[in-house]
Amino acid sequence: MRYLRTGGPAAIRRPRPTDSDEFVAAVRRSHDLHHPWLVAPGSPEEYDSYLRRIRRRDSAGYLICDRASGEIAGYVNISGIVLGALRGGFLGYAAFRPYSGTGHASAGVALVIDHAFTTVGLHRLEANIQPGNEPSRRVARKLGFRLEGFSPDYLFIDGAWRDHERWAITAPSA
Repeated sequence: MRYLRTGGPAAIRRPRPTDSDEFVAAVRRSHDLHHPWLVAPGSPEEYDSYLRRIRRRDSAGYLICDRASGEIAGYVNISGIVLGALRGGFLGYAAFRPYSGTGHASAGVALVIDHAFTTVGLHRLEANIQPGNEPSRRVARKLGFRLEGFSPDYLFIDGAWRDHERWAITAPSA
């Protein structure tokens, strides 16, 4: 398997059409872990739509894989990518069972951040996290994101407008 980056227990790579069955199965076994924080592609049709979305110029998607087995441990998306003077985007991430709480998410997100800052050329990434989503908040804190603010009714997720905290990280100064 060819990975974009490896580190700790994780490696990252781009999602492929052939990942559909494994990805959908991981989403289904992790539904209670993600609800109500996010709605992930839970069918082959939704996965195909996801692949089309992350292949646009303003998006990117990555799979977090377990280095030992190659299994999909989670995923990371960057949406709303803007270049020019901003060079930023919005980061979303999730771990799948049985890899939640094992360090795969933190390691994988760190690899994506490094890739985004060095290879893609981004300067700023923002993660919008619901206040009660402590696992995602822990990842953000661990990786050096700073809490920048609070946005009421920010994103429509799982049938409701949800409040979010705005966390951000910027590329290290050279």
